[in-house]
Amino acid sequence: MTTKATRSPRRRTVVALAVVLAILVGFVIRLVDIQVVNADDHVADSMDRAFGTSQPLYGTRGTIIDSEGQTLAGSIFLYDCQLDPLLITQIDADIAAGESERRPWQEVSVDAAAIVDMSVDDVRAIVGDALAENPETRFAYLKRSVSTEEYRELADLGMPYIACFSHPSRAYPDGAVGGNLVGFMGTEGALEGLELSQDSCLAATDGTRTYQKGKDGVVIPGTERQVPATNGGTLQLTINRDLQWYMQQLIGEQVQNMRAQSGAIMVVEVETGKIRAAAEYPTVDPNDPAASDTDDRRSRIFNDWFEPGSTFKALTAATLIDAGGQTPTSTVVASGLETFDNGARVRDAFAHEAYEYTLAGVLIDSSNAGISRFSERVSPSVRYDYLKKFGIGDGSAVDFPGEQSGLVYPSDQWDNQTIYNTSYGQGLTTTMPELAGAYDAIANDGVRMPLSLVESCTLADGTVITPELPEPTRVISEETAEQTQLMLENVFLQASYADQVKIPGYRVAGKTGTGEKSDENGRYKVGAYYTTMIGFAPADDPEYLVVVTLDEPQKVKSSSANATAFQEAMTQVLKTYRVMPSTAEPKELPKFG
Repeated sequence: MTTKATRSPRRRTVVALAVVLAILVGFVIRLVDIQVVNADDHVADSMDRAFGTSQPLYGTRGTIIDSEGQTLAGSIFLYDCQLDPLLITQIDADIAAGESERRPWQEVSVDAAAIVDMSVDDVRAIVGDALAENPETRFAYLKRSVSTEEYRELADLGMPYIACFSHPSRAYPDGAVGGNLVGFMGTEGALEGLELSQDSCLAATDGTRTYQKGKDGVVIPGTERQVPATNGGTLQLTINRDLQWYMQQLIGEQVQNMRAQSGAIMVVEVETGKIRAAAEYPTVDPNDPAASDTDDRRSRIFNDWFEPGSTFKALTAATLIDAGGQTPTSTVVASGLETFDNGARVRDAFAHEAYEYTLAGVLIDSSNAGISRFSERVSPSVRYDYLKKFGIGDGSAVDFPGEQSGLVYPSDQWDNQTIYNTSYGQGLTTTMPELAGAYDAIANDGVRMPLSLVESCTLADGTVITPELPEPTRVISEETAEQTQLMLENVFLQASYADQVKIPGYRVAGKTGTGEKSDENGRYKVGAYYTTMIGFAPADDPEYLVVVTLDEPQKVKSSSANATAFQEAMTQVLKTYRVMPSTAEPKELPKFG
């Protein structure tokens, strides 16, 4: 028989068991929530607490290579090495208590200082100062940007309180070769050149690594999480590294020999518009841009404009043939000083009596008066339209950072003098890429190819992206182009500097230009000229175009100052690309009617 006294303890036992069971069920539910349902959230939260560490995983910035795959810019790894001051004190305490067989900091600091090329006192001060500011601190930089060799020597010390984390750094193995094109990096990212304009191709996306460490500095298993980094793409250029190097040496010598302020050489493949070299002096070494003057860190080829002078006579002559019914042997009478019906006056560089010049003769003698007389045979509006078709004033398809465009006012804004000045390259401005593009149209049988400097971008996943370029432009007819090519060949055959530009075995065509420079006050600077020589070879089947410019040469102030560099540059181009010599003799055109 169950009595009240016996039922009471049993009831209490059942109730107690029920309470315990309920508590256990609650614990199980909470444990499942923590370890299964919301495990990731709790791990992430724990990483932000004591002993949690977050480390960036740096992606590698993409490589810049030339047309042959040679590296112009690449990335190397440097290491930021840090110390754990609190762990150092803990390990030293364990050593003093006989609980650790590790070497004391007093000894390790001597080795670390020797590895990173610092004094022992300075290394010890890093730890001492950090602990003085915060006795619980677990972070202090030993040294940043140490080499791989130094990093390995530090790792060999086997001390858990020394940790080194890699990060990519930019390196330019050939120094200043292509420096003005490639550009350079700063602490905050790309600053100049293709490094800047092609950053979307080259830039990497960083990842992260998070983990927890125990008291001894060892990573706790199972706490590590990673978001992987994505490397940058490979940027391939159209330029040839070896040719670029040669042209930079050449233009450096020519600038110094002629005592010019600066100079440049540009090489273009006629059929494709690809820039095979774009050399400048002075230039910049991207490994140490601060060593160059600020103005020398940019690209004058793309960032500067100038009055082209007599190089534009070829564009006027092509216009006259294409739209004005003229031929290389059409004639005009012009003296060394011509006064026109509207009051404009045009003078040649040399005094002479009235000659019956052919159109070819005007180019050969580079007669301002003669081309001005010829220019009256088409309207100013027609000449303006052709200048625009030649690409003058529109920049280039390269779209280089800070690239300038020439300035050509519409023909209805030309005054009485400008109507004639524009026929021989005054009263307007252009750039080296624009001038190269215009002459490319002449050399390429009348079709102007868009200039290009970038071949492709290959992303980290293998996707290849090629730049979008404008369609080629038909500027003049093929027949007009051939006649203009022949006239330009006769310039190099019959001009006073003919022997200086001659290349044995090859027919070469081209033109010079001497442009006056502005004094920035609306007047021309006295005795200051911007000289140009531009030409192509072989003249009977053009393959390559070379432009040489000098800014204010002093030894020789005319465009013949460029002749030596042009001849050597074109000779090297023909050798580099193994262009076959000419097999036919040139046709000589008459200078006078």
